[in-house]
Amino acid sequence: MSTNYLLAFTTHPDQAAATAMAKVLVEQKLAACVNIIPGLTSVYRWQDTIETDAEVLMLIKTRHDQIDALIETIRQQHPYELPEIIAVPITYGLEAYLAWIDQSTRAE
Repeated sequence: MSTNYLLAFTTHPDQAAATAMAKVLVEQKLAACVNIIPGLTSVYRWQDTIETDAEVLMLIKTRHDQIDALIETIRQQHPYELPEIIAVPITYGLEAYLAWIDQSTRAE
């Protein structure tokens, strides 16, 4: 199975910000699909202080060759100074679904 596909993760402070970002990523064909999961609590160290915040998790399906543009788009539009952007390879999946990711993220 090819690792041409990635599942990227990022968080946003609220549903509205996550939805706006998801629409940009799908419209620009940087993502085939973005799942937005509310109700996340993040505990992290930031500038030597332990923080606890409510956040929204985004699961982004994309292709490996789109990840640099996807990261740059998120960085430019994200409300956080240092957004979480992590991607892991999709090593297996339904062939028709992977083909759909491919089709949905290709320039016309």
